[in-house]
Amino acid sequence: MGKVTLVLGGARSGKSAYAEKLIEEQGGGLYLATSRVWDAEMAERVQTHQARRNELWTTIEEPVHIHDLVEKTDKPMLVDCLTLWLTNIMDEEADITLETQKLCAALSAAKCDVVVVSNEVGLGIVPDNALARKFRDHAGRLNQAVAQVADRVLFIAAGLPLTLKE
Repeated sequence: MGKVTLVLGGARSGKSAYAEKLIEEQGGGLYLATSRVWDAEMAERVQTHQARRNELWTTIEEPVHIHDLVEKTDKPMLVDCLTLWLTNIMDEEADITLETQKLCAALSAAKCDVVVVSNEVGLGIVPDNALARKFRDHAGRLNQAVAQVADRVLFIAAGLPLTLKE
């Protein structure tokens, strides 16, 4: 069985770059990108991430149906990121609890190491609208569920890791 590492952090905390290093230390692997590009600013963010990748990576772009890919991976895998995945499944009006359960089962069954990146969005002020509060609450529950099945959980702040679970 592979080990699951959850890498949490805020926006621009360095979590993706840190997570990439964890897989690169194993000789590289699969980069499961969950982002959808819906505007020019998001396209620029995706390009920044793509520019960091070298020949050690094989990229798979899948915004919604990630659990089968995670469970069946035969190489170390980076999933970047869960909060974008959550946005996508909310946009499709999927059953978030069921999708979270499928993901956690897939992580538990993964044969290779999987590093999962997610934003910690619950440290700021309470959002002023219902949709943003709903997203924040779902993200918090998703992070908790993945942290329960993870072997290791790291929180990244200013590019530095803090171990929450080892």
